[in-house]
Amino acid sequence: MLAPCLAQSASPIFVLNSLDATVSVIDPVDYKELRRIPTGKEPHHLYLTPDEKSLLVANALSDSLTLLDPRTGAVQRSITGIVDPYHLRFSPDMKWFVTAANRLDHIDIYRWLPAASGFDLQLVKRIPAAKTPSHIAIDGASRTAYVTLQDSDELIAIDLATQAPKWTVKVGKMPADVHITPDDRRLLVGLTGDEFVEVYDITVSPMKLLTRIKTGAGAHAFRAKGDRRHVFVSNRVANTISQIDMQTMTVVDTFPGPSGPDCMEVLADGKTILLSSRWAGRMSVIDTATRQVVRQVKVGRSPHGIWTLDHAGRQ
Repeated sequence: MLAPCLAQSASPIFVLNSLDATVSVIDPVDYKELRRIPTGKEPHHLYLTPDEKSLLVANALSDSLTLLDPRTGAVQRSITGIVDPYHLRFSPDMKWFVTAANRLDHIDIYRWLPAASGFDLQLVKRIPAAKTPSHIAIDGASRTAYVTLQDSDELIAIDLATQAPKWTVKVGKMPADVHITPDDRRLLVGLTGDEFVEVYDITVSPMKLLTRIKTGAGAHAFRAKGDRRHVFVSNRVANTISQIDMQTMTVVDTFPGPSGPDCMEVLADGKTILLSSRWAGRMSVIDTATRQVVRQVKVGRSPHGIWTLDHAGRQ
């Protein structure tokens, strides 16, 4: 029942429980788990469709997507035949949908076809990749998809118009999430096998390393603060969250990130971080003003992706 959410005119919070194959639906007012929705096997990441009508759940081991109503949590439908969708992104121009097949070592590029049903995909190209494609970022011009290759310590750039690889560059240990600065000039790469975020110049081809920012062991996932200047990175081994100033490329603040911090969401106020605490089966709520964990919500096993419609800007 979603009445508490609807009564407050606020959208629910969604947390993926990867080992349980469920999504926890959480009331954003009192932070109570309302229910768990069955999905396909090993759901990992979430993404909103360009028309904002559906929230996609990527079910990696079921080769499927589950579509949820982002405002109510109602299940809309499932799409099968999407092979190993571990991570997923739409291009800003809404033409392309890209998935990283983490288990099967390829990257798929689909054409998004808005239809009467609300969502349809046409596979355009399957691109073989080196070991373990992990996370995707797409530039603001919708020209290039950047994908980390976690177990070969590389990053590949793909031209979306031609669906052809542009170049592949060696990076640091176990690259995971990637974040592009608002001016489309810099690419940040979290190194889960190290304690650094690497910063690359993407105005040149191939990209060029500019600096390495020491954040904490297991630098993993990014989420923008929403002020177009700062971005958070979760340090999975250090159990911290670092705030990076994208103008100076330095760490300017550090917050607690208990029990294997993974994906984050930042609420629209820009002052509250929602965190999937992977090893504890909890969603942690962090107040950035006090630098304290103010609440934890029990969810399922191995919580990963986290999302709400009431979020801060993505840059």
